[in-house]
Amino acid sequence: MKGAPTVAIIGRPNVGKSTLFNRLIGRRDAIVDDRPGVTRDRHFGAAEWNGRRFWLVDTGGLIPHANDPLNRAVRTQVETAVAESDVVLFLVDVEGGVHPADLEIAQYLRKGRARRPLIVVANKADRLPDDTRHLVFYELGLGDPFPVSAAVGKSSGDLLDRVAALLPEAPEADAEAQVHVAVVGRPNVGKSSLVNRLLGEERLVVADQPGTTRDAIDTPLRFQGRTLVFIDTAGLRKRSKVDDEIEFYATLRASRAIERADVSVLVVDAKDGMHVQDLKIANEAWDRGTALIIAVNKWDLIEEKDTNTAARGERELKERAPFLQFLPFLYVSAKTGQRVSRLLDLIVEVAAEREKRVPTAEVNRVLEDLVERQQPPQPVGEPLRLLYASQIGTAPPRFAIVANRPDAVPESYTRYLLNGFREAWQFTGSPVNIKFRRRRQTAHR
Repeated sequence: MKGAPTVAIIGRPNVGKSTLFNRLIGRRDAIVDDRPGVTRDRHFGAAEWNGRRFWLVDTGGLIPHANDPLNRAVRTQVETAVAESDVVLFLVDVEGGVHPADLEIAQYLRKGRARRPLIVVANKADRLPDDTRHLVFYELGLGDPFPVSAAVGKSSGDLLDRVAALLPEAPEADAEAQVHVAVVGRPNVGKSSLVNRLLGEERLVVADQPGTTRDAIDTPLRFQGRTLVFIDTAGLRKRSKVDDEIEFYATLRASRAIERADVSVLVVDAKDGMHVQDLKIANEAWDRGTALIIAVNKWDLIEEKDTNTAARGERELKERAPFLQFLPFLYVSAKTGQRVSRLLDLIVEVAAEREKRVPTAEVNRVLEDLVERQQPPQPVGEPLRLLYASQIGTAPPRFAIVANRPDAVPESYTRYLLNGFREAWQFTGSPVNIKFRRRRQTAHR
């Protein structure tokens, strides 16, 4: 969606912004709850209507005069979303009528800070077409209020028609594959700070208190001619500690972000080290077939370190989880920017490794060499023979080896072959899978 226009949804807390966001993009991406303040960050989603593609942005509830740090951060995020948008949807609630906060937001919009097309969307008009409660919002002085019911979808298509008519023409998009990057880890390890440093702006709300980020947020970035789409996720916690409904859904979203990612960046706190939960997150990403990078954050806080400190730590970790030996480790500081730019290069590298394809002739040459070096253990009965192999897929790389007795190949020999394939072709940071198949029998007439 390179160059696609942007539509921002703003409004005071609990008027249904996330519900409208979900309705307009056609899936449940934003967490929706009756409690105010659930959405804190700008939340990006790709939308399309009548052939027009655009980014839709869900924002936190705007409380104009709140001065606590979190609400000041949310206000900054809303103002940034408005400044970057091509169309603004100002959402109000017909059930609550004109709220003092609505009047203050309208004054902010009228002052010329948002010189772009604007629609006052009067939500929760569930009794359409007979509902007339939206008419009171003419008081805002921002044009005709547009009644909808985001919860049940009434007039949402008409609203999209109006939005599409206001969108500027988008340039032709490149027919390129995006690289989706899930930034994952335990709470308060600096995921949002790391993404902000990569993006070069305060795109995600950062606060000292853990658990500030609750939704998985898609943020595109152009790098070396490619579009990297970062998904800054809620911190993953042990399931036993996820007793709050919102925390549960945030954890679920983080797992879904891993599932749809091409590359996962596991952020680990350098001072705390890698916990069991970090290993579980790494295993989840690895098992789902995403490429994986370990970003050890807050490296600037490690005072007593030498040139071997990182290497010693990696050796200890690889003894605990052997698959970590295939992953790149990067020691960074989101606060100072130390080595952060290297992370973008690594993301592109491991994404390419995950897409690598090997010619069939080369696969069979390497397989033959491996078998000659070490024969597979022989079961009782007919000897086990590995006949030929080919790569059957990418993302992640997948190989099929045809054998006369595929069920007789022990797991230890499969690991030997996997290690041999990695020695030949690296596949750094990417899982690799081998399947054993029986040779098809030729039918005789």
